[in-house]
Amino acid sequence: MTRLKLAILISGRGSNMEAILEAARDPAYPAQPVLVLSNRPDAKGLETAAAAGIATAAIDHKTYGKDREAFERAMHEQLTEAGVEIIALAGFMRVLTPWFVNTWEGRMVNIHPSLLPKYKGLDTHQRALDAGDTEAGCTVHWVSPGVDDGEIIQQASLPILPGDTADSLAARLLPVEHRLYPEALTKACAEIQTRA
Repeated sequence: MTRLKLAILISGRGSNMEAILEAARDPAYPAQPVLVLSNRPDAKGLETAAAAGIATAAIDHKTYGKDREAFERAMHEQLTEAGVEIIALAGFMRVLTPWFVNTWEGRMVNIHPSLLPKYKGLDTHQRALDAGDTEAGCTVHWVSPGVDDGEIIQQASLPILPGDTADSLAARLLPVEHRLYPEALTKACAEIQTRA
């Protein structure tokens, strides 16, 4: 089995990235991380990735001002140079333009901290609490031009407890995300391999 060359895009500490890197240490894992790229040169996750022997790159979106596509073209160049075949967004805090999404369509996945299609966008945990939901969760989905709108690959849930706050819920959900993302990425790789 050929492993797909994986890029992980991050903006911060990259805890989901770490979960994927850990899974990918197994030579039988279907994705091989070849690049961790951040839009923030100070992202802690870049140090973690470099320590794990993964190539890293930082492209500061601020230097491109309001020209989002120019920033993404610079990213695209890095991804192409690294031979990337699949992208995992792991806490990458930029809304991508239709140009980038369409360029990588069917080869880019994201994790979102809600049970989509509920609570697209931000403040997912508070919105679940405000709605009186009995469970919360996370979703790995294909990236499409609409925010958190792509086809669902896999979901995982956990009960909302009495007294939960948005912070306590986020903290309890993080280990669930860390289990889900590597599993869902395996499914995504299989789908790409089938299409090839």
